[in-house]
Amino acid sequence: MKKLDLKKELKGLYSAKKDPVLVKVPGLNYIMIDGRGDPNKSMEFQAAVGGLFTASYTLKFMVKKGDAGIDYGVMPLEGQWWADDNLDFLDGNKSKWHWTVSIMQPDFITPKMFAKAVKKAAEKKKDLPLNKLRFEKLKDGLSAQLLHRGPFSEEGPAIKRMHDFIKEQGYALKGKHREIYLNNFLKVKPEKMKTILRQPVG
Repeated sequence: MKKLDLKKELKGLYSAKKDPVLVKVPGLNYIMIDGRGDPNKSMEFQAAVGGLFTASYTLKFMVKKGDAGIDYGVMPLEGQWWADDNLDFLDGNKSKWHWTVSIMQPDFITPKMFAKAVKKAAEKKKDLPLNKLRFEKLKDGLSAQLLHRGPFSEEGPAIKRMHDFIKEQGYALKGKHREIYLNNFLKVKPEKMKTILRQPVG
């Protein structure tokens, strides 16, 4: 059986340090779902995350047990965040935030395989919004990123440091702020959380 270590293959995108750097993010496959509101209070957000992991693990085991015989680890949860009024985003008015949460998939996963996995998962998990999931390829392109250690509420200085870095490099912010959660924020103490903060530039 062939084993893939996607985090290792994409080390430059799924590991980071405190100091910001520029990275080139290629087109990557994602399972994703959209929503709105404060993720800390929204049952919709929790259900969306559950649906993403259910579909991703269903796909993983389909591939592992199928003709391809490939085993790989499910990738971390990612989130894109924005608001209609950017002040609501900068001021942390989370009730007005929009979000898209996603999980990156191997490049050999196809829309047909995704649809089959969703149908299979929905037979067992009728309480999850699996019908709202979609499969899409995204390309953030040239981006700045850094690692933030600690709770989400303390991301502000790290985001400012990244934005200042972007300006110093002669670029402007472009597209949506992305976060990659390297550990399970539902189980890890806030001070031990590790999050990659990424901002596409242009």
